Amino acid sequence: MSWMRWRPAMEEALYGTDGGFYRSPEGPAGHFRTSVHASRQYAQAVGRLLLEVDEALGHPAELALVDVGAGRGELVSALAGLLPGRLRAYGVELAARPDGLPDGVRWTAEPPRGAVGLLFANEWLDNVPLDVAEPDPDGRLRYVEVSPAGEERPGPPLSAEDAAWAARWWPSDAPRVELGGPRDAAWAAAVGSLERGLAVAVDYAHEKSDRPVFGSLTGFRAGREVRPVPDGSCDLTAHVALDSAAVRGAADVHTLWTTQREALRALGVDGARPPLALASSDPVGYLRALGAAGEAAELTSVGGLGDFGWLVQAVRIPIPNSLRGLSGWQTLTP
Repeated sequence: MSWMRWRPAMEEALYGTDGGFYRSPEGPAGHFRTSVHASRQYAQAVGRLLLEVDEALGHPAELALVDVGAGRGELVSALAGLLPGRLRAYGVELAARPDGLPDGVRWTAEPPRGAVGLLFANEWLDNVPLDVAEPDPDGRLRYVEVSPAGEERPGPPLSAEDAAWAARWWPSDAPRVELGGPRDAAWAAAVGSLERGLAVAVDYAHEKSDRPVFGSLTGFRAGREVRPVPDGSCDLTAHVALDSAAVRGAADVHTLWTTQREALRALGVDGARPPLALASSDPVGYLRALGAAGEAAELTSVGGLGDFGWLVQAVRIPIPNSLRGLSGWQTLTP
């Protein structure tokens, strides 16, 4: 690798067949905790959502669960036993099929076309490679190029497509721009793979009014945030412009957006402490309930996982009842 724009550098560092970060044996769980790793209550909440989608679809003969950015299959494995005989579970990931995955789980590089069911993408879009740009002394945006050691230098001016995206979706006076067009296209393709059902993207996110002034591109290695270096040794991630990614203009797609805190609480994840009286009558039960409350609190915490954005797009079905009307939801306009 020599000097190149951030997007191809991220592509090679994360997914390259020769040493890409996401192709390593330990996978993401060896370097950072996602909501899936934090508590089985997360999978249980997604399972409740899947059952609501099944209800909205009229209980089809075959119901798909498509886990996009499946890591080592933790979420899809936890849910693969639901609805025996009807559920078709897919783990979508570029890495090789992990050992120990249930036999019924299909492992693919892309979402299946024409699926009917739930497509769930937890912390996927933040790892879709993107370019970074900065203005030159004349105010013209130029791509940022990066070396294998993580050094940066100005590159060529933006393409017309990227310049148009920046003009629409990023503040004009920002000193650094993370160009989200590739993520918009990736999410549109994911939503478009559904014949009918629900697509959910979960990620640290921002909208135009609160974009990160100096960008959010960073690295993670062995549980610690590190300088982003595109050499395959660390995760490379940047927060997601979910307002830009939302599929627009389709009459049969209904869109809602809220926080993980609101969504998980609506799906039964409750961080309330158990009554103290339980400690006397059932000490073991009290400790179990206390542990569950702590896990739920982590999943919904302010300043932590609870701040994730949930972009929910229903394709040819209504928004599930548990999520409809939540405080914090926004109907996004075209």
